[in-house]
Amino acid sequence: MDDITKRDPIRITAEDINPRYNWGRHLPVLGTMGVDFEERVDYRRMHRYRLARAQAALEASDLGALLLFDDNNIRYVTSTKIGEWARDKLSRFAMLVRGGDPILWDFGSAAVHHKLYAPWLKPENCKAGLVGLRGTVDPADIIEPPMMFELEKAGLKIKDGQQVMLSAREVKSADEIALLNRAAAMVDGAYDVVHQMLRPGVRENDIVAEVNKFLYTHGSDDVEAVNAISGERCSPHPHNFTDRMIRPGDQAFFDILQSFMGYRTCYYRTFNVVRATPAQHDAYRKAREWLDNAIERIKPGASTAHICEVFPKAPEFGFSDEMAAFGLQFAHGLGLNLHERPIISRVVSMDHPTEIVEGMVFAIETYCPATDGYSAARIEEEVVVTDKGCRLISLFPAEELPISAKY
Repeated sequence: MDDITKRDPIRITAEDINPRYNWGRHLPVLGTMGVDFEERVDYRRMHRYRLARAQAALEASDLGALLLFDDNNIRYVTSTKIGEWARDKLSRFAMLVRGGDPILWDFGSAAVHHKLYAPWLKPENCKAGLVGLRGTVDPADIIEPPMMFELEKAGLKIKDGQQVMLSAREVKSADEIALLNRAAAMVDGAYDVVHQMLRPGVRENDIVAEVNKFLYTHGSDDVEAVNAISGERCSPHPHNFTDRMIRPGDQAFFDILQSFMGYRTCYYRTFNVVRATPAQHDAYRKAREWLDNAIERIKPGASTAHICEVFPKAPEFGFSDEMAAFGLQFAHGLGLNLHERPIISRVVSMDHPTEIVEGMVFAIETYCPATDGYSAARIEEEVVVTDKGCRLISLFPAEELPISAKY
């Protein structure tokens, strides 16, 4: 590992870590159990890879250390997670210093648990900590903003370290890609549930409930959101679900955001119920064409500006400016976070282009409102950047508009 880090401190490749696992040509959907008869995800190897990436990114920066509060950054460098209880709470933090091992401050007894069950961390580096529970602890103690003030009083210069961590997390290892692929496979199955359920009389929230059940039954550790949008709710586009009842002729699109072992999905599909009009078919064909044109340009050495050139400009699909249309013709890195670097959008990529490199994983999404004034198509694919271009890991059929409950 040391030789790899010295040779290429930022762009350590997946094949450097495990040359036999050639994810560029084959993306297996690995089982979740530990077995002795085939190689699956090696979590300790993945920890070494992620820690080396973070240490290399820190060395390449002008920072002396990283103090991490983002739960996904903490997981990236320490390989610890205390469950969904920690979501939306500022209750944990970690530190990574140049040339040192990560130090973790966790909530109460969780720190004691890590000492016993996380042998990849030094026991003395697993500490109980408290930063204030969003101000509910007496401000005489160190809490969130005052913590920064106290560090400054101690003579430390405080700078934003998030870009350093995002740089480390841009390129995924073979094990990370295997987990992203597994997460996508779970959504493949969830969309079969949607396809079977989608018929007149079913409500959006009925489908959301069954998708949640399917995903948690199959090992999801966080169903972040299931958006279910149908009929007249399709345009303009909300990001939610309601108790609206599905009717014949509805166009309906869904987004399934969930994670397996922390690795996320962002995966839209559009369906029609019973039948589809020419306007609905046309919206779908346009959304698919915009998506395929973007995918064709994603390859090592390409720039994000070159890719987003094929997305339609905001006025071409009914929006006043690019900010109003942000997130509709769009691609984003995918990993422990839903939105990782780089972002591909006309809002940011033209002025701040980023080079695509092997090992990045993207979710690419397009949206096209129909000429009927209320229907719309939304499609999204997840891709892994390989040495030859990119490979899809979102496999539920979407080449043509699927029709559910077709009598």
